[in-house]
Amino acid sequence: MPKGLYAITAENFSNGKDNIVVVKEMLDSGIKILQYRDKYKSKFEKFKQCEIIRKLTLDHDCFFIVNDDIDIALAVQSDGVHIGQDDIPLKKVRELTGENITIGLSTHSPEQALLAVEQGADYIGVGPIYKTFTKENATDPVGLNYLDFCVRNIAIPKIAIGGIKLSNLLEVYRHSPENICMVTEITSSSSIGLTIKKAQEIMHDYC
Repeated sequence: MPKGLYAITAENFSNGKDNIVVVKEMLDSGIKILQYRDKYKSKFEKFKQCEIIRKLTLDHDCFFIVNDDIDIALAVQSDGVHIGQDDIPLKKVRELTGENITIGLSTHSPEQALLAVEQGADYIGVGPIYKTFTKENATDPVGLNYLDFCVRNIAIPKIAIGGIKLSNLLEVYRHSPENICMVTEITSSSSIGLTIKKAQEIMHDYC
């Protein structure tokens, strides 16, 4: 999985644009890791969008991850699937998917991170770093101390996520996660391309 900026769809935070339109803008702006997440559509609607996005990501050499829906991930042959603490256990997901798909798991504590590694996760989400409004009943922020723990103790890639904006991106990136995820900062931007360019410049200038 590529390092760098990790984008996630959020149609209800996209200024009226649907996921396909936003994804095209993301890909045209150089996004190389994309997760499809939609908590409101029917299974069929999500599948149809993922079919289109899978083709777009292949055309743009972008690593494509489906959130939650293991069946959709398998049906469209995505590169990965991302699950949360309340989803089907990781070991069972691996039984269903086999070894040829990347599995990511959201974590919010050192115990969850260590268990994720033990159970065979390919990467972990670390967060929310800051308060986030993209999820109902979101976990309280875990802050940068938890990210530091993961960087020191977890060998698999760490995705810093939750409330990350251009204004605090450098602060998070200085703590050395392999990837940084921005959601609404990208999807709700009046210029997605410019926002992605600024984020990539911030990360590149620090390296």
